[in-house]
Amino acid sequence: MFKPVALNLPPYPFKLHQKEDTFFIFDELRKKELVLTPEEWVRQHFVQFLILQKKYPKTLIKLEGGLRLNKLQKRTDILIFNKNGKAEVLVECKATSIKITQGVFDQAARYNMLHKVKYLVVSNGLQHFCCEINYETNSYLFLEELPNYQSL
Repeated sequence: MFKPVALNLPPYPFKLHQKEDTFFIFDELRKKELVLTPEEWVRQHFVQFLILQKKYPKTLIKLEGGLRLNKLQKRTDILIFNKNGKAEVLVECKATSIKITQGVFDQAARYNMLHKVKYLVVSNGLQHFCCEINYETNSYLFLEELPNYQSL
């Protein structure tokens, strides 16, 4: 059974409850209760961080969107669109127990082959990495933090 742990993100007043040995969290974007897994704990915190601190509109955030990659069904954790409907930010969330390695970045980069976002973020709730991708020069630059929505 997963019990919520402190993250390197601001705390938020989530609606949590427990049924027997399972914790549930209310996802305000999907308007439903979800089993609280370590990865979901990170995803829900990061979503609130995006909305409340970085001012990303709720209506432009898509959670766990499906995609096909090499004939396999995969899911992006968080995908953020601009007001014109183009994907701008892809966030890959991991449980706090998962170290952010090259393999995690490779996974996010594979998902990005379809979306071609400008900003790629990887977080395990304790460490957060953001890079800006330049497709013209086939390069990327690690940033100190993800830009606010107004800066996109």
